[in-house]
Amino acid sequence: MQKVGAIVGEVGDFVWGPYMLALLVGTGILLTYRLGLLQFRMLPYALVQAFKPHKQVNKNGEIEGDVSHFGALMTALSATIGTGNIAGVATAVALGGPGAVFWMWITALVGMATKYGEGVLAVKFRITNSNGEMSGGPMYYIEKGLKLKWLAFLFAFFAVFASFGIGSSVQSNSVADAVFHSFNINPIYTGIALTVLTGIVVLGGIRSIAKASSIIVPIMAIGYVLGGIAIILSNVDILGTALGIIISDAFSAKAIVGGTFGMVIRYGIARGVFSNEAGMGSAPIAAAAAKTDHPVRQALVSMTGTFLDTIIVCSITGIVLVMGMIHMGMLDPNTGVYLVSNIKGGASLTASAFDHLLPGFGGMLIAIGMIFFAYSTILGWCYYGEKCAAYLFSDKFVPFYRVVYVITVFLGCLAVQTGDASDQSGVKLVWNIADTFNGLMAAPNLIALILLSGIIVSETKDFIAKRKSGELE
Repeated sequence: MQKVGAIVGEVGDFVWGPYMLALLVGTGILLTYRLGLLQFRMLPYALVQAFKPHKQVNKNGEIEGDVSHFGALMTALSATIGTGNIAGVATAVALGGPGAVFWMWITALVGMATKYGEGVLAVKFRITNSNGEMSGGPMYYIEKGLKLKWLAFLFAFFAVFASFGIGSSVQSNSVADAVFHSFNINPIYTGIALTVLTGIVVLGGIRSIAKASSIIVPIMAIGYVLGGIAIILSNVDILGTALGIIISDAFSAKAIVGGTFGMVIRYGIARGVFSNEAGMGSAPIAAAAAKTDHPVRQALVSMTGTFLDTIIVCSITGIVLVMGMIHMGMLDPNTGVYLVSNIKGGASLTASAFDHLLPGFGGMLIAIGMIFFAYSTILGWCYYGEKCAAYLFSDKFVPFYRVVYVITVFLGCLAVQTGDASDQSGVKLVWNIADTFNGLMAAPNLIALILLSGIIVSETKDFIAKRKSGELE
């Protein structure tokens, strides 16, 4: 197992090496330039579109799409706001340093343009499947836009395998682990409950997933953010120090425990991408299902997902984490240098920081957050996986995929109680495999975004012109 894990780890390191990170950020910078800083200019309008009720109809007086703008956004956020917002941020800070939080922000700001471009192409090239539902995403705009069906096939193939890891088994394992250590509930019982709850929702398709996500995501995100703000305000005396360390460390070339300046940027970018998924090609699959009168309108809504996920939710985690590490004596408040070695990231570090700043409440907030964040990710990734499976094998294959997906949810919970508690090689292997497939997903998608950027720009100009003429609101 360890040998296989080492091989998979090396492959993952290559896939997520400097070339991939440069491609991810480079694509965002290219789109930011070609769109004239659209993500900054139109963010207020985009936020209004995300939360405002719409009644768009096409020229025949019919609404095109399966779910509302808000429903599509919540489905995408259900997959992106996950354990990465808690464990991923901690890993970035532990391995890269406090400055990694700053580079997560930068990644999100350019990633908003990437997420916007994905949304435009998803709606532009979507199709109506045999069940009368909308289907779209990278596999469709790669095939129809680039005329490269083999590349579209590769994207869908990688996405299906990624869904069984990051989407189901790893997330359910996180839920069972959090429930076991916080409430001492046997993972088998958690597995049964989670499997039933997942099955009830995902077997109903996109409308069921969107409905559940529209309830779960706002409650969990708002609750987490408010809880984090409460912790920050109760320790506001060290807020300025924490922010100062984050900014200074982001541009410092000094050596720190766990990495150097280059590592700060690397882990900040990598964890930022894992958190908001901009460029990976997953979110546009949900965007394609939206009821919308123009590709740009839903793309603007999709763009806000990156803002909400990283600039809001991850910022809360990162700031509280750095404040907590200062408070626990792990971080020098004057120099930003770690005072202890071998800092381990993950949810446990975040939980320790939160609980230290606000005993009792902080740790409970992380435990509950892990449960709901992971469950929502399970729901969102099921939709991504089934759409990719349908592309590969036809719509008739979807029921079979859903059954297999639900089974992997249960298996992920069982992994908590198997073997030596200190041996997490099996779970780590699944994480590494899923991370690798996520990277392999991103490559075809980013190629398509760059080569189809002209269409993204032309659709944007068309939307702006129609708004000026009064044809669109």
